[in-house]
Amino acid sequence: MKLKMVKRLSSKRSENNRIRREGNIPAVLYSSGTANENISVDGVEFAEIVRKMIPGRLSTTKFKLVEGGKEVPAIIKEIQYHPTTYQIMHLDFERLTPGVSVTLNVPLEFSGVAECAGIKLGGFLRTVMRHAKVICTPELIPDVFTIDVRELAIGQSKRLSNIQMPKGVKPLTSLEEVAVVIAKR
Repeated sequence: MKLKMVKRLSSKRSENNRIRREGNIPAVLYSSGTANENISVDGVEFAEIVRKMIPGRLSTTKFKLVEGGKEVPAIIKEIQYHPTTYQIMHLDFERLTPGVSVTLNVPLEFSGVAECAGIKLGGFLRTVMRHAKVICTPELIPDVFTIDVRELAIGQSKRLSNIQMPKGVKPLTSLEEVAVVIAKR
């Protein structure tokens, strides 16, 4: 996903407010080994990207921040919202450097829900975890982890150990954590 960025000279409140009035979003680009960069991104362009995105996948979406002819690969680490309007106030990006590991939350999705034996018998899917925290290099960032629940009965669960982790992706959460349960109504 390409997103235009502009470098900011200062991070003063008045400068940030001016950027927001223009419809843009103040942001910071973090990277290991170099100084942080104050930037701003186009608010309309960012909102359009988020609207087209599958819900829950923002944490693993790779962005290419474009300035002039230069592209900087990055992921979003944090979004700050206004407390009452929920307007995006600030973004934190982390630069992706090949071979340098990043920590991120990979969303969990559950397949086979319609065919699940426990749900057919009156149970319901209770999601215990929405994300699994992992560390990996940028080349290996998974979009999502899928857990098949179709054979679960009421009262049964699946753990993170049931996920097929790609080689090079190391979980930072205990694999014994319960991810999903078919609960009784």
